[in-house]
Amino acid sequence: MQTTTLTTPDGPFSVVVAAVPAALGSPAADGALPAGEPREQVLAAGWTDDVGSLLALVHPTLRPSTVGREGNPAEKPTGLLAEAADAVRAYYDGDHGAPGRVPVLQASGPYRTHAWDVLREVKAGERLTYSEYAVRTGRPTAVRAAAGACAMNAAALFVPCHRILRTDGTLGGFRYGLPIKESLLAREAPVPK
Repeated sequence: MQTTTLTTPDGPFSVVVAAVPAALGSPAADGALPAGEPREQVLAAGWTDDVGSLLALVHPTLRPSTVGREGNPAEKPTGLLAEAADAVRAYYDGDHGAPGRVPVLQASGPYRTHAWDVLREVKAGERLTYSEYAVRTGRPTAVRAAAGACAMNAAALFVPCHRILRTDGTLGGFRYGLPIKESLLAREAPVPK
C-alpha cells in the first residue's frame, strides 16, 4: 500500500493505492494481466490528512495489512500513486475528468458496486438528484440504496459522489463537509458562453 497527501484549494487530500489481485479488481484494459496478477488501484481518497480514517472506509477484503510509502514530502510518488496525484492536480487545474481516468476498486454487494461504477459516469458539471441517480443504476425505486452508495464511497473525487444532490435540489450531505461539496460543484459549473 502507498499513500500520499496533497495540498489542494479545499484542504489536504490523501490517496490510498494498493496492488490488488486482478481476480478481485476490474479487468485490465488490454486483458494482458493473468488472473491473480496484482494490479494497482485507488482504494480510498478524500479531503483529510488522516490516512487511518481513509483506511477505515476500505472494505475489509481489500484493506491492506501493511503500510508502504506514507506521504513523505521528500519522496515523489511513483506508479499509480503518481498518476492519482497528477489527476488530483489536473482536476484543480481545470481537467475535471482526470480523476475518472484512474482505476479505482471498492467492494460491497452487487448493487452498491454497480452504483459506484455508474457514479463514475456522471460527468463534471452534471448534477443528479438521488432519484435520477437511482434511475441511472437501473433501479428507479432504490433511491435510499443509491444514497447509501454515495455515503459509503471511499474514493471521493475519483468516484464523484459530490455530483449527487437531494431530490429537492439541495446539497444533502458530504463526508468532507458541505463547503467542500459546494466548492467542487462551483469549480465544475459550466462557464457561460
